[in-house]
Amino acid sequence: MLETSARLLRLLSLLQTPRAWPGSELAERLGVSGRTVRNDIDRLRELGYPVLAARGATGGYRLTAGTAMPPLLLADDEAVAVAIGLRTVAEGAIAGVEETSLQALAKLQQVLPSRLRRRVDALRTYTVPVPADRPGPKVDADLLTTLTSVCRDCERLRFDYRDHGGASTRRVVEPHRVVNWGQRWYLVAWDVERDDWRTFRVDRIDPRLPAGPRFTPRPAPDGDVAAYVSRRVSAAAWRHRARVTVHAPAQAVAERINPAVGVVEAIDATTCVLDTGADSLETLAVHLGMLGHDFDVTEPPELVAHLRALAARYGRSTPGATDRPGSRTRTGTAADT
Repeated sequence: MLETSARLLRLLSLLQTPRAWPGSELAERLGVSGRTVRNDIDRLRELGYPVLAARGATGGYRLTAGTAMPPLLLADDEAVAVAIGLRTVAEGAIAGVEETSLQALAKLQQVLPSRLRRRVDALRTYTVPVPADRPGPKVDADLLTTLTSVCRDCERLRFDYRDHGGASTRRVVEPHRVVNWGQRWYLVAWDVERDDWRTFRVDRIDPRLPAGPRFTPRPAPDGDVAAYVSRRVSAAAWRHRARVTVHAPAQAVAERINPAVGVVEAIDATTCVLDTGADSLETLAVHLGMLGHDFDVTEPPELVAHLRALAARYGRSTPGATDRPGSRTRTGTAADT
């Protein structure tokens, strides 16, 4: 039988899992009587842990939210995961939580057993993140909380929105989800005045509170919010677009295409159309070359010219290939003419 203090910690650890525990099961786990379990539950309540008891076939004891944050018990892997998460947040794109995250991390590391502290220190010391090519904007933590709250409560939101050029417009939306993509955050919402779904950069939103009336939530756009955002955001940033006929089944092409790269539409059982784009012709040509299938491109003209130039360059680079008179000949090594 466990001593009282150790038994209380064991009981608390069980109650912190998201389920209800029948008294008989707790007694069996702890090796005590049902009366002892009830006494231990009373002791936890006296210490400030809000333990709820429910009757019935699906009832039992469970830990609920209270008015204060009680001490938590974490398993080894849970403690390591929390430590890594706190450090990641401290170095992330959410403004206003860096110092708080570091303070919480310092408290956690102070009480970590040496074996766990070594694991956390090793992860911190021997992992090196690659900085983003273009660091994303910082997003205020309170703003994220506001947006996720109106999504949860299905409340209309009014806000001023700055576009890419800095021009501001007033929007009234029915917020659906906040999506994180890399170092950027986006709000997916139904624009009431435009009667359509829209994607908004969170760092460009200036909310006007309090929120508006409640609304009935709509089904997610395209059934997948993350894919919807990746398609909309990518397409908005493309400088060059193309609709390419691919001589392969749509399913085979879709398996090779990330939603951020393009959208596949079936024509028949063996042919499909890929609506794609990129910020440069070079990147767009790479995407097409990685399809692994034959394709036809008729526009834009600059992409057609770029692919022809690539085809000629690859042809000259093939051992034994020859070009028209006066051009360079490649035989596996560079040759000057």
